[in-house]
Amino acid sequence: MNPFFLLSILIFLPLLGALILLMFDERNAEAMRFWSLAVTLMTFGFSIALYFQYDPAQGMLTAEVKDWIPTWNVYYRLGVDGISLPLVVLTGLVSSLAMVASWSITKHVRGYLILFLMLETGMMGVFLSLDFFLFYVFWEVMLLPMYFLIGVWGGPRKEYAAIKFFLYTLAGSVLMLVAMLMFYFYSGAKPESFNLVALADMASKGGLLSPNMQVTAFALLFIGFAIKLPAFPVHTWLPDAHVEAPTPISMILAGVLLKMGGYGIIRIAFPLCPYGAQYFAYTMVAIGVISIIYGAFAALAQTDFKRLVAYSSVSHMGYVLLGLAIWKINEAGDTINSSYWQMGLNGAMFQMIAHGISSTGMFFMVGVVYDRVHHRDLNKFGGLMGTMPLYSGLAAGLFFAGLGLPGLCGFIGEVFVVISCWSFSPMLAILAASGVILTAGYILWAMQRVYLGAEYKGPHPEALTPSNARENAVGFILLALAIVFGVAPALLFNVMEPSVKAMAQAAEAGYKQSASQLNELQAQR
Repeated sequence: MNPFFLLSILIFLPLLGALILLMFDERNAEAMRFWSLAVTLMTFGFSIALYFQYDPAQGMLTAEVKDWIPTWNVYYRLGVDGISLPLVVLTGLVSSLAMVASWSITKHVRGYLILFLMLETGMMGVFLSLDFFLFYVFWEVMLLPMYFLIGVWGGPRKEYAAIKFFLYTLAGSVLMLVAMLMFYFYSGAKPESFNLVALADMASKGGLLSPNMQVTAFALLFIGFAIKLPAFPVHTWLPDAHVEAPTPISMILAGVLLKMGGYGIIRIAFPLCPYGAQYFAYTMVAIGVISIIYGAFAALAQTDFKRLVAYSSVSHMGYVLLGLAIWKINEAGDTINSSYWQMGLNGAMFQMIAHGISSTGMFFMVGVVYDRVHHRDLNKFGGLMGTMPLYSGLAAGLFFAGLGLPGLCGFIGEVFVVISCWSFSPMLAILAASGVILTAGYILWAMQRVYLGAEYKGPHPEALTPSNARENAVGFILLALAIVFGVAPALLFNVMEPSVKAMAQAAEAGYKQSASQLNELQAQR
């Protein structure tokens, strides 16, 4: 299929499905659910088709460029490479499974489904846009549906959580907008001034921003993307959003939206500001390690089952930031152990996909039991293994994937990141590795309180019925994927590695050019 049509279908098919929902009878909730599920499954099917059509050796697969606002050099420019493709497939998968989980939503069903499909359009657009302005539009499009999905269908403090999510994300968006305008005007407001591929090429040759301007632009971009990641200390919106969001939206929030922060750093911040990225490398590594340790200790302190899983995301996404940032140079400006940095980048990318699978499963498993007993107090659970054996077995597998057990997907990314970090700083690598012990602590303790023990101690014990076929299907699919990627990680690495290597080499070249320019300016003074 023509790449232009395939990529456009991936973006706009969910939006078309949302518009068709307006024609349904509002009272026929079941038909609307099945239609929305069909749309998400079709979108996922097209993402699989793209996966098999893409050749990793070709680099960026670009689609035909169309005029959008040519007066201001804004174009409809799409493309996909080994960095974005796994995230596109992940988006299609998580959206489909979250739609299956949405059968538990009974309030304002049509409005919920329309916003859900609009959200999927925004997510796909972010991963497929190669025009900075278009990327920004989809980034903002995604914000509004999520605000309403939390604020209308969330828990008791839903308004507070939705507003907090909106304000944090909007603050990051404003910083990104300022950086985007810097690139536009400093590149000469040319037809290619929003073209992310062209801007990255200019940056690799030292012809985009001066070194000092790169430091400023990178700081703006990093803060904006770190909010979405989320990294310490701009993570505080996440636990509230997760706790108050309905289960399907928590699945999307953890499975896809957090990955946009890491994707923005590796797609935009590093290629366009290589000098700035290297300037802040140690700071980012330190923030990543702090996020790992802080998130784990915060999870240990929780008594709310869902809030524990939310803080585990802060910890696990710290490995992503750590892997991205372990770029170390010598006095000549050459990268020390370049292969280790590339290993860290690949590990960070793998960790994003693995976390998308395991965290989606963990939030779903919390939601299954919450739908029955309507509480999440860890101290009031116990004995679920006896009353819900199949559900408990699936949950144990998914929680072990989040723990990083060898043979499951969570292990690969973490171990690659920690190994590569050793070449950057052995001390920070040891601290990051200690996060694995803390992770085992809070996950095993939570499993002991919820699934083991003599008997259930909370309210509504009569509601603890075995999981149904719909719930089992979601659990089986996620656990199967956790096992597949745990034993065959090459399925992802073979796709990601060529694009990651090209990005790293371009960033290294851009840094050397920028450092050379800075040395010349200092010599003239």
